Amino acid sequence: MVRNEKCPYAMIFNKINVNTMSNENNSIHAFEVNLICEYFSSLERQGPGSPEITVKALSFIDQLSDESRIADIGCGTGGQTMVLAQNAPGNITGIDLFPAFIDLLHLNALRLNLQERVKGIVGSMDNLSFQNDELDLIWSEGAIYNIGYERGLKEWRRFLKTGGYIAVTEVSWFTPERPAEIETFWQDAYPEIDTIPNKVAQMQKAGYMPVASFVLPENCWTEHFYVKQIEAQEIFLTKYKGNHTADELVAYQRHEAQLYSRYKEYYGYVFYIGKKI
Repeated sequence: MVRNEKCPYAMIFNKINVNTMSNENNSIHAFEVNLICEYFSSLERQGPGSPEITVKALSFIDQLSDESRIADIGCGTGGQTMVLAQNAPGNITGIDLFPAFIDLLHLNALRLNLQERVKGIVGSMDNLSFQNDELDLIWSEGAIYNIGYERGLKEWRRFLKTGGYIAVTEVSWFTPERPAEIETFWQDAYPEIDTIPNKVAQMQKAGYMPVASFVLPENCWTEHFYVKQIEAQEIFLTKYKGNHTADELVAYQRHEAQLYSRYKEYYGYVFYIGKKI
């Protein structure tokens, strides 16, 4: 799980702000960014999740109609976007920083005959083009950490109609204490990681009525994310044999999978759903 505007590679970019590529700490070249995008483009989802969990979260959202406006922020290639479109009425706009992901989102929408209801735009989650009170639902699986959970909840709120919903997944601690190795890893990768009660409280403080929160099951990480990468990694390493960035990327993903296997009882993704009040 490391992405910008979609979980899979933010932690690879944790020395730079991928939403503003001119950041003074930016040491990644365009070729390296494209390489990382290529890797994650081969996956249906760019972060932990599953169709079943997207549908479960959607079950807490009511009052959607054919006229509803939905934004999927950090949509990636549109894995969850397509599930939304197949299970909810309304028109969906997917936003992602990387053009290659938006191209694939459009291809996926066309393949499923959803192109009239699903559109993708290239853009940054910290500079959205929506109008105030325009949206009925904001969705973001494995992506809000790029702008920060509290900041995202506060800044995106103005785009929602009163009574509109926000649904996001956010990495969270399951226990008040955890082993030093995983504590250090996550504090370095995402200092905003916190416990579930604190995340719910932050949502309420940002101006939402908390509606639901639930932990994503283990298979969202294993079966639907890490296992899916095994074959892709071999193909990727063969294609870019000897490339230092490719080697580091795959090594990082394998290390992250090992950490999850070792410490999964201490952390994971949680779906947080709130209603604008």
